[in-house]
Amino acid sequence: MTENGISVIALPRSGDIANRASLRRTNMGLILRHLRGHGARSRTQLSLELGLPKATVSNLVNELVERRLVREGDLERDGAIGRPRQAVHLDGATICGLGVEISVDYARTIALNLRGDLLLDRRITITPGQDSGAVLDAVAGLIHDALTGLRADGLDVTGVTVATPGEVDRASGTVLFAANMGWTHLPVIAGLLRRLPQPTPPITLANDTKLGAIAEYMLAAPHGIHDLIYLTGDVGVGAGIIADGKPLLGAAGIAGEVGHMPLDLAGYPCACGRSGCWETMIGLNALMRHAADPDDPVCDPTRDLEDRIADIRARADAGDERTLAALDRIAHGLGLGIGLLIDVLNPRAVIVGGYFALLSDYLLTTTRRIVNERVMAPRAGGCEVLTSTLGFTSAARGGAHAALDAVFDDPGSFTAPLRGSR
Repeated sequence: MTENGISVIALPRSGDIANRASLRRTNMGLILRHLRGHGARSRTQLSLELGLPKATVSNLVNELVERRLVREGDLERDGAIGRPRQAVHLDGATICGLGVEISVDYARTIALNLRGDLLLDRRITITPGQDSGAVLDAVAGLIHDALTGLRADGLDVTGVTVATPGEVDRASGTVLFAANMGWTHLPVIAGLLRRLPQPTPPITLANDTKLGAIAEYMLAAPHGIHDLIYLTGDVGVGAGIIADGKPLLGAAGIAGEVGHMPLDLAGYPCACGRSGCWETMIGLNALMRHAADPDDPVCDPTRDLEDRIADIRARADAGDERTLAALDRIAHGLGLGIGLLIDVLNPRAVIVGGYFALLSDYLLTTTRRIVNERVMAPRAGGCEVLTSTLGFTSAARGGAHAALDAVFDDPGSFTAPLRGSR
């Protein structure tokens, strides 16, 4: 425009620039998340499915390619005829997140890159009853070894997410209460940071079952399952709940403590101080109690957990009556609680993990029968009881996915390093 014959350039206001930058970050993240949830897409498909102009998608994909967060590869043809188009794939092969699970009798680290490839998986045994300082010492050593190895391989670790049982305060990095660990108001993240050499990537804390549900949802979403319950099978029993593709946390963030539903009031005492909680019926300790005597090697908590479960399976395979009776008892208890959860939440799927998954062929036929008998709606309300394929890795995998959230939230702040650049 002109003023008094002099040309005046209208400069954008700083707020407009900030808004456009924010919108650009949001749309770049939207593309990355869509590729993660739906697989490779052409630029045209991305434009149609995300409702963004083709030119916008093209510009954003170009930047993501430059940052090595996506790559263009195989040609795809839209329909039987028509011009073939390049498919856009998630890349980020050299940028990763580290997930760490602390459980009653083991700790585990798993690293995944942006496209979900497994880069590292290491587990150590923890002796139940160790004081929290000794546990944090061991876990800090595990994290340090993982970070050292990943960096030596030229990988950029964007963050670390630690998964623990119980009620956690994410803001302060504190476990408020974890009955089976014997922890109350334990500052886990501060304790780990004191033990790790600096600098470290950002470290956050989250509940193990909620992270496990995220890992399971990554596998279930491409099959159209967006409402699910992930049920752990460990010393403790908890649930991670996904509703319409989003974690259901509750008002105080503690939704999912299903292991303490009082389903057998005259039953065994629970670590929480009450009796007859669901986990006293179906948790790992219940299985061992029913399947073996206390001095049996399968009840030895210093042994590797997966080895102990393998022994239980071997006995079942051999037709041992006590083992089979124990598994049948667990299956009935599992069906009872799952039926209640389906009545309340009406998920599309309940996915059983941990030891439930490893012994699923001895559990799920009976469990599904009990569920179908007890759920009010016909055919269990359309819910399937499924087996996790992740075994005892779900929580750590979910932690690795969560540690990568920063990349999906603000892709413009990250560029994946070139291989061999370090």
